[in-house]
Amino acid sequence: MRVTVVGAGFGGLAASVRLAKLGHDVTLLEASQQLGGALSTVTAHDFTWESGPTMTHVPAVVRDLFRKSGRALEAELGVEAGAELQPLDVVREHRFEDRSRVVLPTSPRGQVAAFDALAPGLGRAWDDHVSSYADTWDVLRRHYFEVPWTPSSLPREVAAVVDSRETLAKRLRRAFRDDRPATVAAHLLVADGHDLRNVPAWAGVVTHLEQLFGAWTMAGGMHRLRDLLEARLETRGVAVVRGEPVLDLVLRGGRVAAVRTSRGDVEADAVVCAVDPRRLPTLAPHVERTMPSLPPVVAHLGLEGTADDGDGPLAEIRHETVVHGDATVVVRPGGTAPPGCTAWTLHGRGRISEDLLKVLARRGLDVRDRVVTRVDRTPLETVQAWGGSPYGVLWQGRATVRRRLGPTTPVEGVYACGAHATPGSGLAYVGLGAALVAGVIGPA
Repeated sequence: MRVTVVGAGFGGLAASVRLAKLGHDVTLLEASQQLGGALSTVTAHDFTWESGPTMTHVPAVVRDLFRKSGRALEAELGVEAGAELQPLDVVREHRFEDRSRVVLPTSPRGQVAAFDALAPGLGRAWDDHVSSYADTWDVLRRHYFEVPWTPSSLPREVAAVVDSRETLAKRLRRAFRDDRPATVAAHLLVADGHDLRNVPAWAGVVTHLEQLFGAWTMAGGMHRLRDLLEARLETRGVAVVRGEPVLDLVLRGGRVAAVRTSRGDVEADAVVCAVDPRRLPTLAPHVERTMPSLPPVVAHLGLEGTADDGDGPLAEIRHETVVHGDATVVVRPGGTAPPGCTAWTLHGRGRISEDLLKVLARRGLDVRDRVVTRVDRTPLETVQAWGGSPYGVLWQGRATVRRRLGPTTPVEGVYACGAHATPGSGLAYVGLGAALVAGVIGPA
């Protein structure tokens, strides 16, 4: 079967190699010249920064992708070179407005101890909250994340979870009397641009996944996944067409028959939409009740000095650090830098009325005199660079889960994966969405 995949972000790459391994004749269309979407880098003056994710919380999704499309990830990377997915000892550090802080390790016992160090009893409250999602994860894993479904065929067990009226904001207020663990539990969703009053309580399962599976990264940066998958496209014989803006889908008799591009129609028996469906007029009416979650303000910094130099901010920041407040700044050390220098990436959310470096300076992390190069990106510039928001669909209440497309769509022969599709954004969810699409289309 001729399958055309629209969009070469992680979802489009993953769907393409899976479908090609199943024997389909796959064509991948990408509007830009570069594949990978958010799995890319930014380079300036001998500094290189990750522009997208720096870790994943469900490594099995990535490993399964490579096993199901050819050689295992370990064989592809070479374990002896130390380039396999690597577990992190610390997920991230959180710094609060009262100047207290918690370093969150990946182990459950370590997390309990870290919160107990803040105040007696906080560790138990944290563990009770995270553990409360165990049954939710089991239901969603068996009936939602790994099994195709439609809004009209939602399994009863899943409907009982996703149709709950409880919001994450309400659940956190009930779970914690102290705002600090509640802030940590909410971080992943707030960092993706969501208002907790509109997020269903079950979406907090991401905190459970982070504790259950830990945090994993890749030597050299997560953008290496793009390079590996690009090589896998060639191995599997996928036809890749770059610089090909897609205008719309072509329907004949109510079923998709081709993809309309600026250079003509690409005939197809099936189409996988791996971009924001709003970009395709045929699909746009089906998602008109959803909104994209906008990216954060981003600043890539090249700094003079290193963490090994001694005291100071560079020595303090050894892993991802979240500075909470009206304006929340996430500091991500990492990337490549010239000798004697350090690369940081800042993500800003909330009430940002001043430069992110000033926000950090007021909290004791003043690196303004160390900046040797800087690359700034507004949310709009990120959307323009990637052709859409990598943060997917904005939570607007419990109905949002039924408004996403994917793995199937109302248009016969059209499927959907990626950040805007089921089950959502992030490497793990996008990878699961690609697997769902491949499972629905099946072998050639």
